[in-house]
Amino acid sequence: MTKKKANNAAAKKKKSTPASSATPVTTKPDVSVASEPITASPPATKTTAEPTTTATTSTSTSTTPTPSVKDTSVDASTSSETTPTATATSASASTTSAAAVSSSSSGGSGSVCQVCGKPSVLRCPRCSTLRLPDAHFCGQACFRAAWPIHKQLHVERPAEDDDDDAHGHAHAHGGGGEEHHCDCGHEHGFYDPRFAHFEFTGGVRPGKVSPRRLVPKEIPRPDYAETGLPASEVRMRGNMPERKTPEMIEGMRAACRVAREVLDTAAKIIRPGITTDEIDRVVHEATIARGAYPSPLNYRGFPKSVCTSVNEIICHGIPDSRVLCDGDIVNVDVTCYYKGYHGDLNETYPVGNIDEDSKRLIKTTYECLQLAISACKPGVHISDVGDIISKHADTENLSVVRSYCGHGIGKLFHGNPSVPHYAHNKASGVMKSGNTFTIEPMINLGTYHDVLWPDDWTSSTRDGKRSAQFEHTLLITSSGCEVLTARTADSFPYWFLTNSS
Repeated sequence: MTKKKANNAAAKKKKSTPASSATPVTTKPDVSVASEPITASPPATKTTAEPTTTATTSTSTSTTPTPSVKDTSVDASTSSETTPTATATSASASTTSAAAVSSSSSGGSGSVCQVCGKPSVLRCPRCSTLRLPDAHFCGQACFRAAWPIHKQLHVERPAEDDDDDAHGHAHAHGGGGEEHHCDCGHEHGFYDPRFAHFEFTGGVRPGKVSPRRLVPKEIPRPDYAETGLPASEVRMRGNMPERKTPEMIEGMRAACRVAREVLDTAAKIIRPGITTDEIDRVVHEATIARGAYPSPLNYRGFPKSVCTSVNEIICHGIPDSRVLCDGDIVNVDVTCYYKGYHGDLNETYPVGNIDEDSKRLIKTTYECLQLAISACKPGVHISDVGDIISKHADTENLSVVRSYCGHGIGKLFHGNPSVPHYAHNKASGVMKSGNTFTIEPMINLGTYHDVLWPDDWTSSTRDGKRSAQFEHTLLITSSGCEVLTARTADSFPYWFLTNSS
């Protein structure tokens, strides 16, 4: 999953959330984050990338979780949404609070702060109003620090309609919805009234999103699995990039092997006529079958277990009822949390027969990633990655997306360093042995500019032209680089690769 750059928050559709004061906490069993072992790597999320290896200076726009689900935080200073003031908890809840969260289920003693882990004394009032699981905090400072991320969970899902056509396509209804016919003749509808007045840039439309899939209780999960808040990333933000120990490296290798197996399993079902929701089902089941947790699931509120980005969608597409058609291209972005570590990779696949421009786009994007990987070794500047990728993309008159970047990874889903993919970026720092991070260039046929959908996740090209992406998780060794998510004999057989590639 990609990490979003921090300065793009202004590009997001502004929303207003009424300010309110925190309601008293009564006596509900704690639903706060179970803290996961913290590594030394800084917590950068995939939607809000800051292109640096240390406490970096953001140089581009942001996207969501969010996430290449990969990072989606929004800086509080750039958001139009008012931060509620939390008040101290007490034994007597007001009538209004009790209506939103009953006194028997509103959290009580024993609850801990979702940011720092200290005993909590405050509860988010907005969560109570929306009947979401209680979010607990130790004080106003932690509440305000968590707000830019936490507020993304405050979404009231629109009612769903089961009126699908014979092809499994969802028809539009209500809220200004409209039916969209693609070249295959199928109708691709959308249900979310937030899209009523949204101007789509291309042919892809949102479909119906199925309920969140369940993960068996015995499978270890990251700290955000229940709350949506990656508290460990919040705590570690701004830290130096982590240098993994031999034991940690073995953990990373295992997680990345699982992620590769899951992605290759998903690739085998891609064909005209299936839905992206079916891809999500296959990824989810393959992940839990291996004793792993699908990292995107509930990361900053992301509703599914994988990101599926079709045609002009750059990244963070939400799997839904939309049917893949002959001639489409689809990126499948898989991250698995296995025994305490995340492994992250993605590939873009043809659906049936694709045109020559799409073939050129996929091939060049793959080559951009490989060229960048070949340069990775101790002492190489992080900023060099973008120069290498842009130089090759330019040879095919393609553009490089700037709003999202690669990221550090390990016990945290998104950490430092942030790895921009475009030329002349301001990322600081050099690669060091023991660093693990992703490189995941997003390459477009047209402009590099992107547009964020009203779901606050899906990012599309501004001109509606197609985009492709490939990603690997890498380990910097003493002499070079190890691709932890390397392709195997079971991986998708691209037309431009030999058996040895």
